[in-house]
Amino acid sequence: MTRQIAGVPLDRPRIMGILNVTPDSFSDGGHFAALDAAIEHARAMKAAGADFIDVGGESTRPGSDIVPLDKELVRVIPVIEHLVAAGLGPVSIDTRKSDVMRAAVNAGAALINDVSALSYDPKAMATVASLNVPVVLMHAQGDPKTMQDDPHYNDVVEEVFAYLASRIEACEGAGLGRANIIADPGIGFGKTLAHNLDLLANLKRFADLGVPLLLGASRKSFIGKVDDGASVDARLGGSLAAAASGLAAGVNIFRVHDVRETVQFLAVSGAIAANRR
Repeated sequence: MTRQIAGVPLDRPRIMGILNVTPDSFSDGGHFAALDAAIEHARAMKAAGADFIDVGGESTRPGSDIVPLDKELVRVIPVIEHLVAAGLGPVSIDTRKSDVMRAAVNAGAALINDVSALSYDPKAMATVASLNVPVVLMHAQGDPKTMQDDPHYNDVVEEVFAYLASRIEACEGAGLGRANIIADPGIGFGKTLAHNLDLLANLKRFADLGVPLLLGASRKSFIGKVDDGASVDARLGGSLAAAASGLAAGVNIFRVHDVRETVQFLAVSGAIAANRR
């Protein structure tokens, strides 16, 4: 039987469209902070082929500050409620806070995406287990405020793998079933350019975790470092190159800004593969 996440079968690569309702996210901060703009963008991403809409109210870009709970709730809950009412789900909530997780699921979110792998908030793991919804466990070395100051690994692939395996085990021990767990190696979160490239070149290793994989490399700074300082809005080619690496490694979900272009890339790649002799 084909595995499903929030009712979406993973019978082919799936797309998670990014909807940041923040003033300061690295790529689209401030673009969709207003409710109407957020709904319009979500509608456009769904029309372009997004399978999930990932709503975030706290930027976790390098150097970012913690957003107070009440401010994060005000940013995300009305958006989630409107998306669900408009049939634009499944909706994912991108948060580290258990209170936001619970409020978002109560508002209709069907998936939780935590860049701290449920380690930031001591109540998060029990909260997710009680909510019985899927969760993305992402690897990050350090806190977003300081994670890029001096990231260091002896073997980034094996250390990230071991961390994610330990978080999966901890989740299972807390009553969160493996069927509800997705893993994300955390491109750009406490990693240098060399670390990011090593992870992207060796994504197949993470299949051994035994859970679906999510890749979030869209428009990230490593692309600009490879391409001589390409600006955030000039990184589509690099984002698709990263997606190609993920596709070859069997990644199940691609978290992206450029939905239509990524959908087309996956469709053409699949069509070519289907005709390979």
